[in-house]
Amino acid sequence: MDNFVVSARKYRPSAFNTVVGQEHITNTLKNAIKNNHLAQAFLFCGPRGVGKTTCARILAKTINCENLTADHEPCNECNSCKSFNQNASYNIIELDAASNNSVEDIRSLVDQVRYPPQAGKKKVYIIDEVHMLSNAAFNAFLKTLEEPPEYAIFILATTEKHKIIPTILSRCQIFDFNRIGVEEISGQLSFIAQEEGITAEQEALMLIAQKADGGMRDALSMFDMIVTFSEDKTVNYQTTIDNLHILDYDYFFKIADSIHQEDLATVLLTFNEILGKGFDGHNFIVGLCEHFRNLLVCKDQQTVALLEVSEKVKAKYLEQASKLPNSLILSALQVGNQCDQGYKTSKNARLHVELALMKMVSIRHALSLAGTEQGKKKVD
Repeated sequence: MDNFVVSARKYRPSAFNTVVGQEHITNTLKNAIKNNHLAQAFLFCGPRGVGKTTCARILAKTINCENLTADHEPCNECNSCKSFNQNASYNIIELDAASNNSVEDIRSLVDQVRYPPQAGKKKVYIIDEVHMLSNAAFNAFLKTLEEPPEYAIFILATTEKHKIIPTILSRCQIFDFNRIGVEEISGQLSFIAQEEGITAEQEALMLIAQKADGGMRDALSMFDMIVTFSEDKTVNYQTTIDNLHILDYDYFFKIADSIHQEDLATVLLTFNEILGKGFDGHNFIVGLCEHFRNLLVCKDQQTVALLEVSEKVKAKYLEQASKLPNSLILSALQVGNQCDQGYKTSKNARLHVELALMKMVSIRHALSLAGTEQGKKKVD
């Protein structure tokens, strides 16, 4: 039986044009290589799983490639590219600063920098999780980082830029990586599903992308888990919400309709059903607030683009938004936000959420009473 390789490794980008969602960085790096304007120290920072280490490796590989393509991508055919692909390149040194964070580790690295590459153009040092270095290690690294030999390039990667001392920051060319968009993640998942012969529903892929919170690696891990759960290599909506413990959109649509109809019994029974499935009341109220926010977004054609859901779910949002008045949505949002803020300090969390739901159900009646009182004042 062949060894299983997780999607995050199997489909890890090997060239700049295959990196998802970081075009502002990949284009800049390609132009730097094209114009021979490469800095000697880079700092790649951003959230986890967005491609920092991947881009560092691609940059190192491209710098030493002997036959760059017309698009300034690595050829994958020269000796340098082949040795890199086989993890046997002597010109690219990776250091994990999380486990090698002492002064001795950095001094050992500095000693290595003195020796020029035996073959190839540059020696590239990739230091991952660089914020984990001790202050003494940072200080030992300063001089080398400021005046490295012309053949040495340093690429530092971190998720926590604020922990790096200013004297290091000032010596680096800083690249800030973005969180990857929901559409881009779902598009990549769709491509992988097609390559692997997996049947995937668009709604399920959008849910995975939303849950990943901008991280491609997290999305691929969740995708692998759901594929493993399914015996017939399918990724459907129901399997996804069950495995990722996500509340179904239908619950929020049902509760919003019941609030509009002032049907308190249905609202409380639905909330009880949600609790019975093991969902936390706080997550529920946060999800309900997000639902009302999405309904408000659907009120204007210009802001519909802010809705990061599948076309099928978007149609349901647009339909419900046309029924609910703005005053009801805004008032429900305000009540939900107050409930969210007071949840952690509440002695009876369930009652706290139920009171918020009762207030939401009473909004239409309260608004109509306020309108009647205002009309009376005008008549008087």
